[in-house]
Amino acid sequence: MDDRFSLDTATVRRSFNAAAANFDSAAVLHREVRQRALDRLKFLRDAPAVILDLGAGTGQSSGWLKTEYPQARVLAIDSALGMVQRHRQHIGAWRRLLGRGQELICADARALPLRDASVDWIFANLLIPWCGSPERLFAEALRVLKPGGSLHFSSVGPDTLVELRRAWASVDNGEHVHPFIDMHDLGSALTQSGFAEPVLDVERFTLTYSDFEALRRDLKSTGSRNALPRRTRGLYGRRTLAQLAAAYDLLRQDGKLPASVEVIYGHAWRVDRPAKSPGDGEFRISIDSIRGRR
Repeated sequence: MDDRFSLDTATVRRSFNAAAANFDSAAVLHREVRQRALDRLKFLRDAPAVILDLGAGTGQSSGWLKTEYPQARVLAIDSALGMVQRHRQHIGAWRRLLGRGQELICADARALPLRDASVDWIFANLLIPWCGSPERLFAEALRVLKPGGSLHFSSVGPDTLVELRRAWASVDNGEHVHPFIDMHDLGSALTQSGFAEPVLDVERFTLTYSDFEALRRDLKSTGSRNALPRRTRGLYGRRTLAQLAAAYDLLRQDGKLPASVEVIYGHAWRVDRPAKSPGDGEFRISIDSIRGRR
């Protein structure tokens, strides 16, 4: 994977720290994708002893995992301290209902403070887009998984926020929207990292907004800010934002502004056999188009 996907990790952490207080109320898409990804775990027959919720955010996935698998130890890791603190506020209610067994850690997903082969499942909801190229993330996931353990994730593909990308292109030549990794490259990265039998599928959502400011507010409230190292620094002036809003308004459909999101779901396993050589991996793909109205 080339450096097009590199991100300023300090900016990513700052963005999610700032978004922590309002994240749960704004994260409509995150909730929908999280539940769809979690529902897929119900088809597994494993009884995991240790589950890692990677990029746990405010802890909604961790709470669900502890509810469904009450005997499991749930480790919730996020690099944004604000998210971890927000998660801690939720822990009291979950602990009263479910007992102990949910642990919070502030750490980088690409440098996990965990022993080798110590985790049965890893769940990561919409984390990959904020880690840059996925190789380091997948390598760490493979390291901490037990043989036979599995990785389950959601991500977003290159058709995400295509309308915003188009609108910006009519304003200037800067890079304002991340170049998200497509499903085929994620599948290849998994097999090249040593994972076995990756399966990936995609759903397409369209969020709708009454005006451009509502879209900007949602992106900010969910920590979705431009973290490209080569981005334009500083605040945008009123004239630039007015031009951007006018360009986006040309894309209005049925009285609403659309925001497309291509969601990728995937899972793969760690097995006790030599990793396949680069280019030799195989993975299965299915495609399902879904329009989610907001």
